[in-house]
This record gives sequence, C-alpha cells and structure tokens, in this order.
Amino acid sequence: MTQQRPFVIVGAGLAGARAAQTLREEGFDGRIVLFGEETERPYERPALSKGLLLRTSERDSVFVHDAGWYADHDVDLRTDTRVTALDRRSRQVTVADGQRFHYDRLLLATGSRARNLPIPGAHLDGVLRLRTLADSDRISEALVDEANVVIVGAGWIGLEVAAAARTRGAAVTVVETADLPLQSVLGDQLATVFADLHRAHGVTFHFGAQVHEFHGSNRVSAVLLADGTVLPADLVVIGVGVQPNTELAEQAGLAIGNGVLVDDTLRTSDPDIWAAGDLANAHHPMLGTRVRVEHWANALHSGPAAARGMLGQAVSYDRLPYFYTDQYELGMEYTGHAPPGSYDRVVVRGELTSGEFIAFWTAQGRVLAGMNVNVWEVTGPIGQLIRSRQPVDLDRLADPTVALDSLIGQE
Repeated sequence: MTQQRPFVIVGAGLAGARAAQTLREEGFDGRIVLFGEETERPYERPALSKGLLLRTSERDSVFVHDAGWYADHDVDLRTDTRVTALDRRSRQVTVADGQRFHYDRLLLATGSRARNLPIPGAHLDGVLRLRTLADSDRISEALVDEANVVIVGAGWIGLEVAAAARTRGAAVTVVETADLPLQSVLGDQLATVFADLHRAHGVTFHFGAQVHEFHGSNRVSAVLLADGTVLPADLVVIGVGVQPNTELAEQAGLAIGNGVLVDDTLRTSDPDIWAAGDLANAHHPMLGTRVRVEHWANALHSGPAAARGMLGQAVSYDRLPYFYTDQYELGMEYTGHAPPGSYDRVVVRGELTSGEFIAFWTAQGRVLAGMNVNVWEVTGPIGQLIRSRQPVDLDRLADPTVALDSLIGQE
C-alpha cells in the first residue's frame, strides 16, 4: 500500500472525514489528502439548525474529530482549499493556487449547497441561508427577543429554524408555496401535524405564497409577497432546498443525473473514483431504484462504505434512508423511502393529536416507510418491516397493542 499514489478525498464534510477515518481503521497506510473549501475542520450539520441555534449545544461538539486527530493519523487535511479541476487521464486534481495532486483512488464528497432565490434584494445583509457553521453562527446572533424573522420555505430546515427562533423569543413568519409544510414529503395528513405544532407555538404561515422581493437599503427590513403583503423582517432565512455540487464531476465527464451516478458500491462511471454523501445518486439494491439522500445518516455511513470500496473490499450500500428532527417538544425519526405517488395508504398507530404515534406509508399492504413521533426504539422493527417486502395486516399495524416485531415476515 505504501508505494501507491495517495488516496484523495475532495470534500471535508462528515462523509469525507469518516472515509478518511475508515481508511486508517482498515489498515491503509498510504497517503491520504483531504480537501475542504471551508476554513473549519470537518463537522456534522444537524446541530446547525438544532442545538447551536437553540444554544443547547457547544460549538466544539459539532466537529467530527478533535483538532489533532488528522495529524495524529497522518491525514493531510487541507482546509480553505478549493479543488478546481479533475483530470481523469493523468489522475490528478488541481487546487485553486495551481498545485496538482496525484491520486490512485479518488472519493468525491463535495456535498451540496443551499439554493438561493434570484429576486431583488437577495444580496441584502440579513438575508441568509443555512448550510455552513458560519451560516449558523450568523443566524444565531440575529435570534434576539422580538426580532421579526421571516423564513422562506417550510421544509425540514425551515421548520427547525422556526422552532429555534420561536424558542429564542423571535416573532416568526413562514412563507411557503405549497398548501402545507412538508406536503410533498409527508402528504396532507402528516403535514397538518407540523402546521398545527408550529401554529400552537405562535408561528404565522403564509401558504400558497411567493416572495416577490426583499426590501431594505443595506440590510433587509421587509419581505414583499407576490400578492402585495408586506412582512417586516429583521432577518430572512431562505430554506428552499439544496443542489448537489456536481461541477467538478461534470467537468471531468463523469455520469451525472441529480447528483453523481454511482452503483451500489458507490463507484462512479470511472472505476477509480467513488462518490458519497449528498452528492451520490446511488442505485439501492433493495429498493431497486436510485436514491440521493441529503441527510446526516447517509453521510455518516456512505463515506465509510466508499472507503472500503476504494480498498477493494466487497461493498453493497443498502442502508435505508433515515433522518430525524427535533422541533419544540416533538422528536421524530423517519426510516424508508416513500416518494409522492409510491404509496396508496398512510396507516397511523396511535392518535395524531396525542403527540405520540407512528405513521406508516404503505403500498398494497407493504410498508415503504415509517415515521415515529415521540415513540422510541422502534426504528429497528420499522426497518425490518420495510426490508421484508411482505404485505402485513394493516389493521394490526395500526393497533398499538400489537408488537411490531410480531408483524415482521407476516404473509
């Protein structure tokens, strides 16, 4: 191994850092170079919209490794370094200052970036997006008592920021083009749960609404909606989704399609290049379709899987998509994959109004996904129900007195 050219990882987020860690744990003793565009060493993102905004988590808690870990494990971490070109023929990457680095195996973990709104006033101070640790710092500083906060987009990030802002004492208005928050993700019945939750905590929603422009001289002072409504704003947070950072892969001629296309080993169309994290649009061997997952758990597990593939180990990345959220008193975990149009019924175990329930998205009696709200230690059985791919008795599935384990493998 020591005679090989280095393994290069482009992207120093959670996926990249965990890949470097796995390479060392698996005995790779060659050179590892880890490039990151941010000035910070690799960190995890969930706290950016949760604990850091709530000020219940310490800033240092977000980092993947202690500051000395990289040197101690002979990982050449190069922060504040942008990789500008990838030459597959010469097996080289070029960074912004012109230096070139050879690789024997390459992992792309360039992640994704927050989408902007191309409307007047988007450049004003106080119009922010939440993607980086620096973004979280700026938003947290602005969440003062009685500040007017306008959030554009009622997805997971938007709602988590709304919950933190209300908890910190800000007045919060959420603007969303759909009729409910998370409508395309959860469907109307479950989306209503989140709308009601936030209304109960004083959040104002404008559904079916579009932002026309942001007003202010140097700093934002108001948000103008397309219907003429003017919303006072001391802070605006845009949460309208992310887009994968595919530019480097595109420039190199790798296969692209809603991210970088990879097989179930996370290998790209180039046999010496892998992709992991938000960037990877992977064939899922169990689901039988391509899935690109933007959540923490995917970065946590796909980075190590790609690293093992780079070492020539047998890999089939088939983890079920998983994510979680914490908003006010609601804690939730979601396991599985149930995009719009894939399910024919949502089965609820418990009462939606009780604050403790499990919802299952099903198709022809098979469980595609499950969401447990304030009900814990059930992600294992939910995952087993999904993996069984067998129809279950939906009446028993809805019955809280029936153990989930007893439904697994039921014909």
